[in-house]
Amino acid sequence: MSDKKKQLWQTLKFTLFSISAGVIQIGSFALLELFIKDYWIPYLISLVLSILWNFTLNRRYTFKSAANVPVAMAKVFGFYLVFTPLSTYLGDLAEGAGVNDFVILVVTMLANFVLEFLFCKLVVYRGKEDTLVK
Repeated sequence: MSDKKKQLWQTLKFTLFSISAGVIQIGSFALLELFIKDYWIPYLISLVLSILWNFTLNRRYTFKSAANVPVAMAKVFGFYLVFTPLSTYLGDLAEGAGVNDFVILVVTMLANFVLEFLFCKLVVYRGKEDTLVK
């Protein structure tokens, strides 16, 4: 497979897994929002669930990486140490300004999708792609 086709296929797989993680995030967010009215609590719980799902699938099937799982997860955790407080704070500000919670969630999820792909590709799995033995 040519490098260009491989990159396209990898991007498509990351997109599909991210969509599935998005379904988990939106579903859990909607369920939690029925009981918890503050934006940030349902957001954080649903974000953690989607991160675990997305990390697991993308490590195995998108990047096919045998990279040390705790180290890779620590790098992803580092990404979210920056992304989560920033997105939570901005989401809370937007909610306070009257923006619909689901609009905030979708915008945040799109930003997360692009930034996480770049971070995984260029930092987490750099030089360690296609190392997983089947």
